[in-house]
Amino acid sequence: MFGSDPNSGGHSSNTALIPTRFVWPYGGCQVLLSGSFTGWTEHVLMSPMEGCPTVFQVICNLTPGYHQYKFNVDGEWRHDEHQPFMSGTYGVVNTVLLAREPNVPINIFGADIPGNMEVDDAIIRPIVPPEGVTQKGISEADVQVSRHRISLFLSQHTAYELLPESGKVVALDVTLPVKQAFHILYEQGVPVAPLWDFGKGHFVGVLSAIDFILILRELGNHGSNLTEEELETHTILAWKDRKIRQDRQIDGGVKPYARQLISAGPYESLKDVAVKILQHNVSTVPIIHSPSSDGSLPQLLHLASLSGILKCICRHFRHSSGSLPILQQPICLIPLGTWVPKIGEASRQPFAMLRSNTSLGAALSLLVQADVSSVPIVDDNDSLLDIYSRSDITSLANDRAYAQIRLDEMSIQQALQLGQDANSPCGVLSGQRCQMCLSSDPLHKIMERLSNPAIRRLVIVEAGSKRVDGIITVSDVFRFLLG
Repeated sequence: MFGSDPNSGGHSSNTALIPTRFVWPYGGCQVLLSGSFTGWTEHVLMSPMEGCPTVFQVICNLTPGYHQYKFNVDGEWRHDEHQPFMSGTYGVVNTVLLAREPNVPINIFGADIPGNMEVDDAIIRPIVPPEGVTQKGISEADVQVSRHRISLFLSQHTAYELLPESGKVVALDVTLPVKQAFHILYEQGVPVAPLWDFGKGHFVGVLSAIDFILILRELGNHGSNLTEEELETHTILAWKDRKIRQDRQIDGGVKPYARQLISAGPYESLKDVAVKILQHNVSTVPIIHSPSSDGSLPQLLHLASLSGILKCICRHFRHSSGSLPILQQPICLIPLGTWVPKIGEASRQPFAMLRSNTSLGAALSLLVQADVSSVPIVDDNDSLLDIYSRSDITSLANDRAYAQIRLDEMSIQQALQLGQDANSPCGVLSGQRCQMCLSSDPLHKIMERLSNPAIRRLVIVEAGSKRVDGIITVSDVFRFLLG
């Protein structure tokens, strides 16, 4: 039992103690907790949460009343700016007022979390800050100032700055057989490749995971004219032409294919490139240098993505984050991402989740018809198990695995296992597929993580239980930043 603090109101030895969970969700190697309830002399070691190594927690039994506390993170005293705080004898400290409710676990985590939701079997109740204690919030002025500065930066810098010092760019000839093309994507560890037409002398489109999904679904349909044997000779060009004809004839809920390539020049602004990606709902935009008069062929320089542009933003504002007030705000206070509807929120769109025993065919249909890039896989308690993304499907291109499956008979779990067993040479399709964050994470932390090209989305989970709260993609971040 921790020592009592004379300022906490005093108590007798038989005063009921309240189990109270303290959480530090901002990373570190070693995190210690100290407070008025320890006499500021004892430091309590906090433990990282399973599945969320950047989140540390500890449960302490406290007496009812007013308490102060702060964290020691890797030898540096810190306080949580997103919790009630004030200046006191021991510097800036967080505060909490515990009501006299014995045996009710309290979570010192975030005022955004509603009551009656389970985290490790503990009931979370909102914390009311004592009088005179402040809590940071978000204002429309902060949002507009931050958006203006980011927009100005993106307008003043060009796509040329996205080009790496070294690297490879994969392009495919439209005369390649479909099967060979997807095998190349798999071997090279890339989800998208521009298409080159030698006859026309320029790039004409892209081949992506969504093409492979549609092909698999067509192979699985009875009476399909496209057989597995035809994939040996069926060219990319023939496949694209066929899809365009089908889109003109029927509307089966599948979004029609774009008729022309969406690309950008090296001297277009980063803002223009980002807007193109968002407006056309594509994952990448080829950066192509097209000579105007010397007769040279167009040069494919790079595949621009929102994660690359986000990395430029993070790098530019890393040492001047104070000029962007919204960066310190937790994502729960920002209109960002797609969230699981709460009770009474009938206006919010349904949030798609799948069970591990869902058929692969049903999962692929959801990815295409709902026009989403990924769907969380959860257990019966809606706790996160894995995630299935469009890019995962290309693992089936290895060793003709796609020819051996039946979409309605194979589960998502079996499909993921098949992909893991394939031993990808680049490893790009595994390892970083399922990434989590918390609703209390600040926006700058989300942006830093999504600036990694291998991380395209973050699943928002409840601490401890890993119950899915929502999902944030890099596209969501840019839609918010660009207003």
